[in-house]
Amino acid sequence: MTGSSMCEAVAFIRLLDPSVRFTSLCFLPNHTLNQFRNLKVLDLRDSDVDDLNGHWLSHFPDSYTSLVSLNITCLQSEVSFSALERLVERCPNLQTLRLNRPVPLARQANLLRHAPQLVEFGAGCYTADMRSDVFSNLIGAFSNCTELKCLSGFWDVVPAYLPSVYPTCSRLTSLNLSEAIIQSDDLTKLISQCHNLQKLWVLDYIEDAGLEVLADTCKDLRELRVFPSEPYGREPNVSLTEQGLISVSEGCSKLQSVLYFCRQMTNAALVTIARNRPNMTRFRLCIMEPGTPDYLTNMPLDVGFGAIVEHCKDLQRFSLSGLLTDRVFELIGTYGKKLEMLSVAFAGDTDLGLHHVLSGCDSLRKLEIRDCPFGDKALLANAAKLETMRSLWMSSCSVSFGACKLLAQKLPKLNVEVIDERGPPNTRPESCPVERLYIYRTVAGHRFDMPGFVWMLDGDSALRLDATLANPGSKP
Repeated sequence: MTGSSMCEAVAFIRLLDPSVRFTSLCFLPNHTLNQFRNLKVLDLRDSDVDDLNGHWLSHFPDSYTSLVSLNITCLQSEVSFSALERLVERCPNLQTLRLNRPVPLARQANLLRHAPQLVEFGAGCYTADMRSDVFSNLIGAFSNCTELKCLSGFWDVVPAYLPSVYPTCSRLTSLNLSEAIIQSDDLTKLISQCHNLQKLWVLDYIEDAGLEVLADTCKDLRELRVFPSEPYGREPNVSLTEQGLISVSEGCSKLQSVLYFCRQMTNAALVTIARNRPNMTRFRLCIMEPGTPDYLTNMPLDVGFGAIVEHCKDLQRFSLSGLLTDRVFELIGTYGKKLEMLSVAFAGDTDLGLHHVLSGCDSLRKLEIRDCPFGDKALLANAAKLETMRSLWMSSCSVSFGACKLLAQKLPKLNVEVIDERGPPNTRPESCPVERLYIYRTVAGHRFDMPGFVWMLDGDSALRLDATLANPGSKP
């Protein structure tokens, strides 16, 4: 494909669906950027970009003024700051600007001055030697951004510079600090300025004390995500427990969505949270160590998670962890009538747990299971349910290759894929469990871009696998 045609294709895709994200984007020779004369959104979030030099922004034509959203957070190298400033200055409708880490703090005030109409700003590196002129420039720039509602970014924060954003805090509805290493005291001071906050993403440095301030300050909060700062550390590096989440559930009456990583939990805490916030629609709790029980009673967390699904009548997305038995899945099947997405790992006792979910959750669309003792019997008995779902993902469970073949025969309208890096699955007994099973619905039919360890099954899957063994270079 030529540079021109690729640019046209990308622009056309964006026209059809502005939410599209490109998983891999290689910058073309710079002159091809002239093809993007009417581009409104350039979003490189979660993209793998081969940025061959830092001057590509300068190749947008001077007549280009239509940009509404620019996100370059994934770029590892510096961009031309002068070109970035000129681009921002000549695009009067720019509403979203998210910078990458190398953009120095001193240049960010200039960008903000050129775009006082911004609604969302993602800061770059927020560190520099303390200088009064840099601080005052930032204060003035943020003061002039009267439409600013969303802040994110803030890599490598120097705490002394954080007060520079205070002038805009009272207007913020969204604050994403999931990349920012800011200690609890400084986070607490910042959050105490954000009285209208509706969404907060933050690392666990906020601790219980910071969440208590959040509960007292942000009465309009709808969504909270607390991520781990050291997910692979064996010992806790922060003071974050179930108490922080209890505080938020008590103080934030509009809270609907929670993602919370922690190292301990109790049934009593979960019951309290459920009763405090029956309006929750999304609840995802990740206890860092798999199989962790109620740390006060040493009992499974069935009662606590059961209370969440029982009291939160409109729950649509649910992720649970810790020590769990088949009992919690019985409760999910009984009460989770509006549940659309369920994620679970290292839980359950028998196939009965999966049977409760598939037979009871009427609205279930997406099910993700990892390292659970669920297998053939429940899947085959509830095969008809899979036809009403978007996808089922199972890894490190007890699903045999023979059951996968039967499912493929029962579900001709669905894609049934076995993912197994040990080699073709029919080289082992059919009773041997597969590594991963992925069943999903698509209007495109079978795909043909699978890597060599993915095996597409259908009614003729045995014949197709045998043919693949005879010709190892072919696809199943």
